[in-house]
Amino acid sequence: MSTVDVKTRLSEKVQKSQISKRTERTNTANPETTLAAVKPGYMTLPANAIKIINENLKNKPLSRQSIDIVKAPAGGTIAFTVPGLTGDEVHKDLTGVILDYATPRAYWETSDPTEGTPPSCYSPDSVTSYDGKPCSQCMYNAFGSKDGDSNAKACKESVELYLLRPGNIMPIIVRIPVSSKCIFQKYLTRLVSNMIPLSGVVTKITLEKATSRQGQAYAQYCFEATNVLSVEESGTLMDFSQKIMEVVTSRSALPGEHGVHELAEAV
Repeated sequence: MSTVDVKTRLSEKVQKSQISKRTERTNTANPETTLAAVKPGYMTLPANAIKIINENLKNKPLSRQSIDIVKAPAGGTIAFTVPGLTGDEVHKDLTGVILDYATPRAYWETSDPTEGTPPSCYSPDSVTSYDGKPCSQCMYNAFGSKDGDSNAKACKESVELYLLRPGNIMPIIVRIPVSSKCIFQKYLTRLVSNMIPLSGVVTKITLEKATSRQGQAYAQYCFEATNVLSVEESGTLMDFSQKIMEVVTSRSALPGEHGVHELAEAV
């Protein structure tokens, strides 16, 4: 083989390698090339969705308490218990679009309150308490303020996701414990880095078994974007979710009859 042929072949290999690298960078930068497109109608909502809600509820206000809640499993269980029409259903993962999320926190004077007992203090956003006090200046928001635990906070934090699953017109609330709060925040940051809104992707939530420093088993939440919504689907969902969330938050944010007492189970 001549020297010219060798140089020609090496040049061709270098060009192919450069094209391949550019393609990889493009696919990484553009999430639509790395995430499968959603099939048409996957998240399409019927035009009469609001009408059905009004008919079933007899035009009564929709509150947070009307929505099914999926609590964090105890003892390291890596399966979700989801309320269904015929009873509880067990799922190894939850998939859908996260319409919105909240970051509530609550404080009880006793370390082991009876279920349903309203908290002494509550915040719907972990920023300001229901009576207007800043959470950042509260002594119970400090690490180590919880009795019997060297590092935990006395004021309990959590994240609540409003997850709309395929085939449903109402979201469920998926409660994320504080142990997985940072994982969810990292997922949000990755979406921001790719310029994708949270409600613009189909999210898959799974559980992994983990162990605390004290040797206690718990379930760690994992989040994965599996599909990107089309512009039409995303617009329909944002429109619908805005109406739903306006109703839910307006009934849940006020203290009194539908405030702190109604949200005693929030965290």
